[in-house]
Amino acid sequence: MFAPRTTPWPLVALFTAGYLPPYLLPTTVGRLDTSLPLSTTQAGAVGSALLLSSATAGFLLASRVQRVGARTLARFGLALAFLGYGAAALTTAVPAVVAGAVVGGFGSGTAMTVAAARIAAERDPHRASTAGLLSVSALAGAVYLTVPHLGRAHGLPLAAIALTALAVWPLTGRLPGGTADTPAAYGATGLEGADGTGAPLPHRRSGLVLAVTVLCWSLAQNSLWGVSGRIGLTQAGLGDAALGAVFAVALGAGLVGVLAAGALGPRLGRAMPVGAGTVLIAGCIAVSASATTPAAFATGEIAWNTVYPVVLSYLIGLAASLDPRGRWAVLVGSASSLGTAAGPLTGSVLSAQAGYPVMGLVLGAGLLLVAAPMTAVALHTGGRPLLPGAIRRRGGTPAALVAAATGTPSGAVPEVGAVEQPVVEIDVEAPAVAVRGAYGTAGPRQAAAPGSGTG
Repeated sequence: MFAPRTTPWPLVALFTAGYLPPYLLPTTVGRLDTSLPLSTTQAGAVGSALLLSSATAGFLLASRVQRVGARTLARFGLALAFLGYGAAALTTAVPAVVAGAVVGGFGSGTAMTVAAARIAAERDPHRASTAGLLSVSALAGAVYLTVPHLGRAHGLPLAAIALTALAVWPLTGRLPGGTADTPAAYGATGLEGADGTGAPLPHRRSGLVLAVTVLCWSLAQNSLWGVSGRIGLTQAGLGDAALGAVFAVALGAGLVGVLAAGALGPRLGRAMPVGAGTVLIAGCIAVSASATTPAAFATGEIAWNTVYPVVLSYLIGLAASLDPRGRWAVLVGSASSLGTAAGPLTGSVLSAQAGYPVMGLVLGAGLLLVAAPMTAVALHTGGRPLLPGAIRRRGGTPAALVAAATGTPSGAVPEVGAVEQPVVEIDVEAPAVAVRGAYGTAGPRQAAAPGSGTG
């Protein structure tokens, strides 16, 4: 009997702490604009600085999770997040707020880096990332419902992020330590190999294309998300409490979307959710940006937030599948954070220069452009038939297919971050001759033509 798959709750909590700042971006930027002597563009620049610091942490620490230890890095990141966001929440001096947001952003990025690397090493990365998205969406929705009733102070959303980091701290004790723990047990995530030597990144071309397109994808999303609060208040005519309710309902719809993504899993592959979902998001962004009534704004935001986490969960799983050691998951996540970081400033500049409707059209067109290469990566890397835990041999036969042919239970084959896909059965006209030569070790036969393997 094999142990049932369990949800890694410490990683889900760490994921939540790392992803909460981008989810609270509209209320954070909006309150910086209205509560401090900052213009809309300046407030957007502060939000961009926060998220840029978060992305920087990912790029700097991607190769150090295994060496330093997930537990140590996670605690370091959570401490920075608590101190940085807490300090920014308690002061009204603009330089101190900016400095605290940048320090807190680096802490959030560190937590996000550890979570992404560890999730990629899980037996089912999609399940873990889906649980994380559910958690952060639920928490952000609760903040949007609560904060408007507590006043207009700029520090309320920042304090919520700081308190979340503090609450997650006790759970880090269940994370692995540094290099004393074996890479086989914890999934090495650095650029060094399991034996301490350099190990090249697999799927380099696909990974680079995915990183660049995800950067642009996140840029478009957060260009609108960063100014959504201003659109709702000034263009759609909502009050502060009504705007918070719309965001809470939208994030609640996102929970439904994430649940649907978790239920579907790999049944539809990744190409269709990524490609078709991005096209739907482009339409939703155009609707939200051009909304002049509360109903139109709510419709666009709710539809957008329903689809967005679905596509995001598949993108996270796609990045994790490129390298079971988690390096592409961290690097693609950091590229996404760069796009997220540039979003508030980009949205503020575009809306100030051309207006919200034109901004929505520009962002939608950009999403349509990146949908094609992202779909191509999903098709190229996720379209091969795999059993659970398939181990692909370059030039040879997948070990899982060998196990299936010999009657070995598929669960007995160890998993290496592969995506579960149905096996394509091919009918053979003549049965194999039972000779001694037919029974050998798994791998390429001497008589096989070059390049005939599945690797």
